[in-house]
Amino acid sequence: MKKLNYGMVGGGPGSFIGDAHRRSINIDSMAQLVAGSFSRTWEKCRQTGADLGIAEDRCYANFEEMAKAEAARADGIDFVVVVTPNVSHYPVCKAFLEAGINVACDKPLCLTVEQADELCELADSKELLFLVTYTYMGHVTAKHIRQFIKEGKLGKIRTVMAEYPQGWLAYEGEWGGKQGEWRCDPEQSGGVNCLGDLGTHVENAVSTLTGLKIKRLLAKMDVVVPGRVLDDNDVVLVEFEDGATGCYWASQFAIGHDNSLSVRIYGENGSIIWKQEECEKVIMISRDGTIVERHRGNAGIEPKAAAYGRLPSGHTEGWLEAMGNLYRSFITCINAKKDGTFTPDMIDYPTVHDGAEGIRFVHACLKSNEQGNVWVDM
Repeated sequence: MKKLNYGMVGGGPGSFIGDAHRRSINIDSMAQLVAGSFSRTWEKCRQTGADLGIAEDRCYANFEEMAKAEAARADGIDFVVVVTPNVSHYPVCKAFLEAGINVACDKPLCLTVEQADELCELADSKELLFLVTYTYMGHVTAKHIRQFIKEGKLGKIRTVMAEYPQGWLAYEGEWGGKQGEWRCDPEQSGGVNCLGDLGTHVENAVSTLTGLKIKRLLAKMDVVVPGRVLDDNDVVLVEFEDGATGCYWASQFAIGHDNSLSVRIYGENGSIIWKQEECEKVIMISRDGTIVERHRGNAGIEPKAAAYGRLPSGHTEGWLEAMGNLYRSFITCINAKKDGTFTPDMIDYPTVHDGAEGIRFVHACLKSNEQGNVWVDM
């Protein structure tokens, strides 16, 4: 398989997520970073490029220049990774799609439903691949659950309880450093904080694991910590198209929680419990009450999911590997496009259409909350 070239927009000094994407891509050595517009400040951009070994003529002052120049090069990038604050996702992704370059973008996809629809249309019309990095769905155990449910082994799903509490923004006057400051800023985050940062992960996790589609929802979005402007605690009641129900909770002031995404799925044949912080295992309960733990690396994992494992059981795989799994599928698909062997069933990562569903979810929640916490159709 040919090693691809990629570029990055964002990911300059102090960027946690940019460094995480680079490390995740490096796990399988399937692509190399060759270009970037790492910061809006040229000196920071140039220094980041030098630190990463990027040729100076492939460090760009802005993303517009980068998209145009890379599209014109015979050795131009095969895909771009977008790791900027939410507000710039749409213009950056649009510029590279229009230039004919595949895109990987951190979530949430953009700010508005109209922007999401346009990015979907652009990617589809130009036949470009688009990954939205809902990282947790790259875990082997998450893929196991998805396949188990897809094959009908859980039976009809009756209800889903999902939550994503964190405690890092629990105190007045503390903003979580650079990563928290822009999330709490309406001009950079797009009018939502906790729901966009955490709630979209909950929506995507439930949708990916179960295949359920939301019919309508009722949301209560609270601003609790003094000094905050945007939501920091969200509760959403959900009704799915097939009649199943759900309850989602996301919070940034839940002291004692670090990164506690969890999903509990209750079906007619049993239950499934999955916790992101314990991602090496999944708890499966049969209808007679028998409780079984399936561990990554063992024979009980669905074969399609097990194929993503890298280490024997007991040798812990985690968040970087999960993101790496998404990139493994994405890069494999780009290579298949290049050699004419691609088929849509090869896609095993969240797409631009999944990202658009997240934006529709956010805007339905906003509408419900603004109208006094009423039921709103998706």
